[in-house]
Order: sequence, then C-alpha cells, then structure tokens
Amino acid sequence: MGERMISATDLHHAYTRQEVLRGVSLHLDPGETLVILGGSGSGKSTLLRVLCGLLTCDAGEIRVEDGRCLREMDEREREKWRMGVGVVFQNAALLGSLSVFENVALPLRMHRNLDEPELKVLVEDLLGQVALDGAGSKMPQELSGGMRKRAGLARALAMNPNIIFYDEPSAGLDPVSAGRIDRLILERAQSGTAQIVVTHEMGSAFRIADRMVLLHQGHMVAEGTPEEFQNSSDPRIRQFIEGGAEGPLEESAS
Repeated sequence: MGERMISATDLHHAYTRQEVLRGVSLHLDPGETLVILGGSGSGKSTLLRVLCGLLTCDAGEIRVEDGRCLREMDEREREKWRMGVGVVFQNAALLGSLSVFENVALPLRMHRNLDEPELKVLVEDLLGQVALDGAGSKMPQELSGGMRKRAGLARALAMNPNIIFYDEPSAGLDPVSAGRIDRLILERAQSGTAQIVVTHEMGSAFRIADRMVLLHQGHMVAEGTPEEFQNSSDPRIRQFIEGGAEGPLEESAS
C-alpha cells in the first residue's frame, strides 16, 4: 500500500469550552476514498478542517505522507504541503466578484508563473473535467447549486493535488446534481487521488467510499468498508443508515 497519506492520532479540538473532537484516530491510504459520516454536530466538518490544516487541533498528532508532523511544520513547510491539497467547501466558497474562470484561475495565478495563453488552456481543461465547458464567463450567482459545487471542484483540482477534501459535496442538491458530483469523485478515485469526503448522505457514501468512519458527539464509534456497514448489526450503524429517530445515537448539542 505504501506510505499513508494521512495518519491522525488522538485528535481533540474544542470551541470555547465545548469539545467537538474527542480522541479521534484515523488514516488515509494512497488512492483511497474515506467517507466520514455523522449527524449534525457530530464533529465531522471540524475533523475535516483539522485534517486539511485549516484548523490546528488542541491535542493529538497528524502525520502526512512523508512522515512529517503537521503541527511541527513551519509556515513555509505547511504552505508547501497545502499546495498539494484541494478543498471543496460545502457552499463552494466561490468569490462572487470574480467570474467562474477567474475563480478557478486564482490558485494558478497565486502559485504558478504562467502566461495568459497557458493559463487559459489549463482553466478551460479544468472546467471541462467537471462538465462546465463554456461556463467560464459566468458569475457564481448565475450558476445552479450543483454547478457551483463543480466549479469549486475545478478550483480544488487546479494545483493537481495529492489529496482532496470535500465538505458535504452533495448537500442541498437534487438527486441528478448529486449523482454528477458522485461521478466526479469516482473519476478522481480512478485517477489515483486520495480523498476524504464528509457527508450524511448514505446513498452517496455507499457509492463512493472505499472505507467509512462514523462520528457521534466527537467520538469515532465505527469504521469499516461499505459492505461491513451494510451488514453490521451494530445498533449505532443501523440507526444511522436507517435514519431511526430512536436509538443509541442521541442528538448532539454541539
């Protein structure tokens, strides 16, 4: 399998006095799609932000593919590592004052010394990869929710990342648009990109995951393959998959 892309041990994180991650340990292997499941307030989005370096955990350790500890990197080393990471945010996080083309071009303008013809070819190729051919001149507010998510993915792909993180990529989308996002995630997996996907959409999770973890109130309470989850008799897994109102997964206050 080779070196792990991410190895996280005993992660803790709190907002004010509310602890939202309570001793989470997990790993991501090369080329793997890991899906993080959990209800609202389970800590899954916080975990994603800690893993991709947007938040620094209060305790615990994250090591990346070369064995270095993320916390121990200086700012230059951390920035270099982040350049190999793509993040697709829940709301796509496109800049409303820039066209779709300029949103996708932004990381290339910041980190690559390209002339305009080279930049144009690269951005148009990225838009083509996410089925947004011809949409570069549009403004973000002219796009549907699914198109905005795909534009966010094109921007995340701009620096040819080794790892892509997705925060609720199909949230708020109709089934057809959500299916398109799932297909794009599967295409990235086939190209060998390691991916971490936060979601509560079970249909999507079973389609795209190589492995799953379930968070509840900041704890990782289950881990396994999609088949293992589907066949599990663990009442926590069964309740989450079936959407039961009653069971061991009490509603979280965080």
